[in-house]
Amino acid sequence: MLSEKKACFLVVLTAIISGFSVFLNKFGVAETDAIAFTALKNTLVAVFLISIILLAKDFPSLKSLSKKQWAKLAAIGLIGGSIPFALFFSALKLTSAVNAGFFHKTLFIFAAAFAILFLKEKISKTFLIAAGLLLLGNFLLFPFSGFGLPELLVVTAVIFWAAENVLSKHVLKELNGNTVAFGRMFFGSLILLLFIAVSGRFGILTAVNPVQFQWILLTSIPLLLFVLTFYNGLKHIPVSKATAILMLGQPITMLLSAVFIGSAVSFSQATGIALTLIAILLLFASSYFLAFLRSKGFSLAATK
Repeated sequence: MLSEKKACFLVVLTAIISGFSVFLNKFGVAETDAIAFTALKNTLVAVFLISIILLAKDFPSLKSLSKKQWAKLAAIGLIGGSIPFALFFSALKLTSAVNAGFFHKTLFIFAAAFAILFLKEKISKTFLIAAGLLLLGNFLLFPFSGFGLPELLVVTAVIFWAAENVLSKHVLKELNGNTVAFGRMFFGSLILLLFIAVSGRFGILTAVNPVQFQWILLTSIPLLLFVLTFYNGLKHIPVSKATAILMLGQPITMLLSAVFIGSAVSFSQATGIALTLIAILLLFASSYFLAFLRSKGFSLAATK
């Protein structure tokens, strides 16, 4: 069983992977239809995950799942791996990347609220301070300019993702991270493929050329690593902390864009990156710093 410290490191690794993944996806999604790109990429990841489960000789655990557990995995795929993607990509056609980026990065707020309501998670003062810094940093990174139907679609997608994180945390009490990751990707990709077929757009899948498929394959690797690290980390730490740590991914994407494609980073964006890093450090290090002080016999009360 992982300690909370190791689980936090796993989610930090998830955030780093996310930063690289978003950077790669900018190139990959430009080569093909966004829904087809997502559906095929998620399908590949589901195939990779079942292969990992087979290699780990953990397939009996899948066979032993009850109908109720399969239903929970299907729900995770529905609310986390399919519906929000359709909403989000539909919104991207109608609004700016800046507006979409700002509201997408409020996910940790909704996830924390759901975790308080349904999982009875306790929110510390440290988290509230970090949340304020993250929101301010998010605004400096994405100074949004208005709220309309497209932004409402983005927020709706974010609420679905936040709900999926809370449901996943609940399911992780009885299942391992690999199984939950497989459920999310398998049922999510299946529902997306059905959506494409029902909407009469199946041709976008058969029209994928070798270059497009190479991009799909390339970007599926970080997605595989993302779900493996995130769900195995989420099993051992609060939803609020896990989703907040994921905010580290955005500064990484922005810095990669600056280094490799020459995108300029403004002063306000640099400030936003700094605030995000401070908030993540506060979330990640505060509990361990206090534990260190206690181990040395230091008492805050003694200083009064």
